[in-house]
Amino acid sequence: MQFDPAHLSALAAIVRHGSFDLAAATLGVTPSAVSQRIKALEEQAGTALIIRGQPCTATGAGARLVRHAEDVALLQARVISQLSPGKAGTEQPVVRLAVNADSLATWLVPALSRVDGVLWDLVIDDQDHAADWLRRGDVSAAVSGHPGPVPGCDSTALGALRYIATASPDFVRRWFPDGLTTGTLSAAPVLAFSAKDRLQHRWITQMTGERLSPPTHRMASTQAFIDAALAGIGWGMNPEDLVCSHLASGDLVALAPDAPLDVPLFWQVSRLMKPALQPLNSAIRDAAAARLQ
Repeated sequence: MQFDPAHLSALAAIVRHGSFDLAAATLGVTPSAVSQRIKALEEQAGTALIIRGQPCTATGAGARLVRHAEDVALLQARVISQLSPGKAGTEQPVVRLAVNADSLATWLVPALSRVDGVLWDLVIDDQDHAADWLRRGDVSAAVSGHPGPVPGCDSTALGALRYIATASPDFVRRWFPDGLTTGTLSAAPVLAFSAKDRLQHRWITQMTGERLSPPTHRMASTQAFIDAALAGIGWGMNPEDLVCSHLASGDLVALAPDAPLDVPLFWQVSRLMKPALQPLNSAIRDAAAARLQ
């Protein structure tokens, strides 16, 4: 089955902008033309591709076709740049990546800034689950915590992101007056990014050999983690780069200064898309080498 590139572009534009009207304006055609293209594409695919609403969103099949359209656009842009260096396409291709929030907050943005001519669509997920997006074909590459390559992908070791268990001095005095014990770590409120975030539990097990379930605040924000620790709401594993100044000033303290948690990271990239993503692959490796353990 071969899909019309104009139909795929219409689908991608609707999902990206959330409406038929905005997609039409982006493509330089009428909303009626966009509707006709989507109708033809849905008839060819044999299923609904768009959930009409405010905003319009893709069905599961529609999302997969959008990924296909974006991959085709990226491959085409790569070919154009090789055949005619310096010549830009009419529209920037979209590259969708799965990354963890702490990498985005510490070392990843400089790598993205080195790659011109593309638009980034970042899916934020725990590093232990980022590879799932690759398995489903929802992204072209991922920063993952798993070393083994996903089928159809290549995996490159990047280094380790160092975390420090941190809390405010008042929090430590209240909850750990006699130091870190199984009892105090079971009772002291802990911060977690989401239900998937197991870093705090991994560190507790590293320290005690026990699997504990302390009361947990969930805050899906790297900055909120630091702010919550500063405010004495709970303790959490924070990237060393982001809390070094707070540790130096004494606004935060390390619960165990000699016991960081180093989390290995790996760059997993679709083998099919790897040549088109070569500038990004190089930038990722360089940025990781400069900032990770």
